[in-house]
Amino acid sequence: MSVQERKERERAVRERLIVATARELAERQGWDAVTTRRLAERIEYSQPVLYSHFRGKREIIGAVALEGAAEMAEAVRAAAESVADGPRARVAALARAYLDFAARNPAVYDAMFQLDGGLAFADEATPEPLKDAFAALLESLGEVAGEGVHPGLFTEVFWAALHGLATLTRAGRLPPEDTERRTELLVDRLAVL
Repeated sequence: MSVQERKERERAVRERLIVATARELAERQGWDAVTTRRLAERIEYSQPVLYSHFRGKREIIGAVALEGAAEMAEAVRAAAESVADGPRARVAALARAYLDFAARNPAVYDAMFQLDGGLAFADEATPEPLKDAFAALLESLGEVAGEGVHPGLFTEVFWAALHGLATLTRAGRLPPEDTERRTELLVDRLAVL
């Protein structure tokens, strides 16, 4: 291995450490607790080293969002693929996986959809992990959009409903014990089965 390859590998390891530490700190104490000073202390590198990877907290949030999008895509695909009972069961599994991901990873979910991570959405410049997360939803939802309904638009509406359920439940505006009933209602009323 050349010196350059070793340096690149070490840089990638440091970058993963920064993102993992920011994510862990945000999940435990919220995004307000994530500062470059605290991150530098926790990873035992100087702030200039941290700034050599990310220009600031906004880029760190963006990196966490991209990581979260990849994880969410994997989770919804796995859930949908694990069901062989037809489109309704796949969509219900996808919805449950999405809501479960949001509930289990609140800081990551915030990085993805609530905070400014400097990422472009619904644009040519949208990073690939975000496009893939949408594609993971579209794969199952597109088949239940209905006659004459654009699959992408249907997926956006269904996603917006899931996001609303996740956000309102987490904020205590909707009782969590009714999550399953809401999910079933959403699937039954929106999806053409």
